[in-house]
Amino acid sequence: MDLLIKNGRVIDPATGTDAVMDILAADGVIAARGQALEARGPETAVIDAAGCLVMPGLIDMHVHLRDPGQTHKETLRTGGEAAARGGFTAVCPMPNTVPVTDTAEKVRELLERAKTESPVRIYPVGAVTVGQQGLTLADIAGMAEAGAIGISEDGKSVMNPALYKKGMEEAKRAGILVMAHCEDKDLVAGGVIQEGELAEQLGLPVITNAVEDVITARDILLAREVGTRLHLCHCSTKDSVFMVRAAKEAGAAVSAEVCPHHFTLTAEDIPGDDANWKMNPPLRHRVDVDALKEGLSAGIMDVISTDHAPHAREEKAGGFRTAPFGIVGLETAVPLVITELVEPGLLSWTEMAERMSHTPAGLLGVPGGSLAVGAPADITVIDPAAEWEIDPAQFASMGKNTPFAGRRVRGRVRATAVGGKIVYEA
Repeated sequence: MDLLIKNGRVIDPATGTDAVMDILAADGVIAARGQALEARGPETAVIDAAGCLVMPGLIDMHVHLRDPGQTHKETLRTGGEAAARGGFTAVCPMPNTVPVTDTAEKVRELLERAKTESPVRIYPVGAVTVGQQGLTLADIAGMAEAGAIGISEDGKSVMNPALYKKGMEEAKRAGILVMAHCEDKDLVAGGVIQEGELAEQLGLPVITNAVEDVITARDILLAREVGTRLHLCHCSTKDSVFMVRAAKEAGAAVSAEVCPHHFTLTAEDIPGDDANWKMNPPLRHRVDVDALKEGLSAGIMDVISTDHAPHAREEKAGGFRTAPFGIVGLETAVPLVITELVEPGLLSWTEMAERMSHTPAGLLGVPGGSLAVGAPADITVIDPAAEWEIDPAQFASMGKNTPFAGRRVRGRVRATAVGGKIVYEA
């Protein structure tokens, strides 16, 4: 089936396009762009995108789909449906599943299942070490050959720098990204919330900025020495922004992502002992939020990802001390980016498409991120004027754990197409 999207404002950083036009998709790719395009037959699906933005399909470099092993939290199918509803045509699931994605066979199995179970493209991330135990390197070359687009120990850091350096060397040889969760295990010491007034009131063990910053500095220095491509996940501190800027100025192949919750919320916004506000890294202070926004606006921080981390309702009911870290994010990212960054003038529409589609595609080395003729027909249609209230009961994700429940936002995904096939339409 062909797909014709008419009258939309096409925002395509890859071709420098910002214009109202039609797009025709056929055989899974962009077949034509222009004015007054016509359907090629009665089987053509038509979307009238008047008043809407048409962007290359969004790509989330950092999600947790909990499948296999924790399918009471999320599955490939429900996570894929949440991604499609959020405007994402491709996602990169982290390896901390049960069992861990740490072999070529597990990567192949995930990709094979994704063909029938996920409505969006799946690009697996493999573990750095076997079982994410930090003791022995996983088969990085084998996983890359099987289709892994990067390696990560996400959820923790590889604390042995010599072993991690060897992993970086393997990733460089395989031509894949090293995706770093920067957290000093010894400094975190059981912390569950950012240091501050609420932590004192509740008597909770705290996490300081240094927990992230110390490993960020280490990983940048190691990557620069090895010459590997390093991608810093979910950056949350002002000094992370400072270090990324310095690393780029020094010529290091470093990229960095920021999540919507970290550029929107602060530790002072947390209403009390509600674990829907518990995430890792934790919500920081206003000075950090301002630095992250400035970094995104200036292009120092390259990517907006979600760190989508669904949990069952009962798991989040225990408060900060006992609940797991993480919030869902696939279905709230677009409106939060529009409300917090685009409308205040920190990002243009083109820069939004760069941070959420074009740049991720380039870093990952995957098709997409473009609406040029011949590119994959992965397309996101957004109504930028829609105003609505976030209601987790309406999420496609099995996870409802979000601090944004009841928040008024602007901008909503109207439709998502993968390979020219509509996988979500409001």
